[in-house]
Amino acid sequence: MNLEKSKKLFTKAQKYIPGGVNSPVRAFRGTGITPPFITRANGSRVYDEDGNEYIDFVNSWGPMILGHNHPKIREALNKQLELGTSYGAPTGLEVEMARLITEIVPSVEMIRMVNSGTEATMSALRLARAYTKRGKIVKFAGNYHGHHVIENTTVANYNDIEGIKSIFRESGEQIAAVIIEPVAGNMGVVPAKQAFLDKLREITQKYGSLLIFDEVMTGFRVSLGGAQSLYNIKPELTCFGKIIGGGLPVGAYGGKREIMEMIAPLGPVYQAGTLSGNPLAMTAGLTALNILKQNPGIYYQLEQKAKRLQEGLGANINRIGSMMSVFFSDEPVFDYDSAKKCNTKMYAGYCKSMLEKGIYLPPSQFEAFFISYAHTDEDIDLFIRNCHG
Repeated sequence: MNLEKSKKLFTKAQKYIPGGVNSPVRAFRGTGITPPFITRANGSRVYDEDGNEYIDFVNSWGPMILGHNHPKIREALNKQLELGTSYGAPTGLEVEMARLITEIVPSVEMIRMVNSGTEATMSALRLARAYTKRGKIVKFAGNYHGHHVIENTTVANYNDIEGIKSIFRESGEQIAAVIIEPVAGNMGVVPAKQAFLDKLREITQKYGSLLIFDEVMTGFRVSLGGAQSLYNIKPELTCFGKIIGGGLPVGAYGGKREIMEMIAPLGPVYQAGTLSGNPLAMTAGLTALNILKQNPGIYYQLEQKAKRLQEGLGANINRIGSMMSVFFSDEPVFDYDSAKKCNTKMYAGYCKSMLEKGIYLPPSQFEAFFISYAHTDEDIDLFIRNCHG
């Protein structure tokens, strides 16, 4: 596989950008491969500077649920480009986005748009502390909520009911919120157990703490209503990203009206963003969400595609909907400790081998594969054949 142009670009990039990349996992450091520099994408494929073609199972880390360069999203963006790219003022687009999300996700009565998942979780935690007038936050080992520092935090074990009960017995009256990925996606795909989330919902309500679902990755991905609809649990606050931007940078947090009304200009919790609700991001996201809402069969077909891949690979796999991970471990992976037992060197070799065969995978054992609606049975069968070949 020729990567000469990518190698030259990576060398140049390292002079001007820390590590040569604008997000660490893109460096492919664990694989010993020069990261391919992508020039274009369409459907289930991405293409690099050297003309190599790959079947893409990263999908921009989740947003491209309909595939790359979807014609309806492209058409909508072209129309919006003629009208301008940013106003720093209210638009009907952001009103429609808010209405649509609150219609689809019952736990969300009001929503505030931001620019990234990191900004969404950071803002939701500040809001939770202000609303409860408490300082402590509980998060879970192996869950990723962005690169901001969550101060005064207790780290609990994921899927550990007794552990969370113990934490609340000790300091429940001081806990403002528990933030959790209902399906973890940054220690590989690790779904929470239903009994665990049920107990978490019960215990947070008992102690008056807020439950925050970080659905930046799972929102509108694992089902139209996100992971909370699969688990039938209503958190007080939910964080979104990825798919609601249709491939453009975006984030949002929303929840109960009485909580959200504490945000400025209605309340004392100040949060602002010059590009929040950017008309291009709103246009792309609205187009994607409307396609998904109007064509519910898409989720059934995504499930079938992902199931076909899971069964064909026949390995130690965690999957929920169109998110999945192959774990190089002989043991089930259900929390951070079990994820850490995986053979990362073996995964790196696997990733490198698959890339050379034209299959583009996450360059880390602890990231998710994403199936898109654009993936065909032939794409999936080719992945399976190359994996076993």
